[in-house]
Amino acid sequence: MKISRQSKIIELINKYEIETQEDLADRLMKDGYNVTQATVSRDIRELKLTKVTDDGGKQKYIVLQKTEAGLSEKYARVLRDGFVSMDMAQNIMVVKTVPGMAMAVAAALDALQISSIVGCIAGDDTVMCAIRTSEETIAVMERLSKLINAD
Repeated sequence: MKISRQSKIIELINKYEIETQEDLADRLMKDGYNVTQATVSRDIRELKLTKVTDDGGKQKYIVLQKTEAGLSEKYARVLRDGFVSMDMAQNIMVVKTVPGMAMAVAAALDALQISSIVGCIAGDDTVMCAIRTSEETIAVMERLSKLINAD
């Protein structure tokens, strides 16, 4: 539930100009997430959201840190350390990981925020990512390969 809620928070702040925690909580409630102010506050801290002032003087939340691929260095390291191989079956990308690392690799893949990735499911050493189309699956695999092999 936490990952889903935090993904929704990122989606909402990218889509709307959200000024306050109350605004964010209201939008989450409208989308079916029963949240408290404390939960929203904790999510904001964990997601490293910050407020910026736009040209009109209004404040809004944004994601504070992004690297080239939209990942913190910590997530990039998790991908590199946990990754073994990947393959595809039509629009499903299957990532093999070191035993016990699939959940961490799936979280790192989620952190990429690639719009064509519909969702990831992790076991012990395998992650399955549903991707919108076969063509987009190839593009995601190429992007992931570049990230993992970057030095």
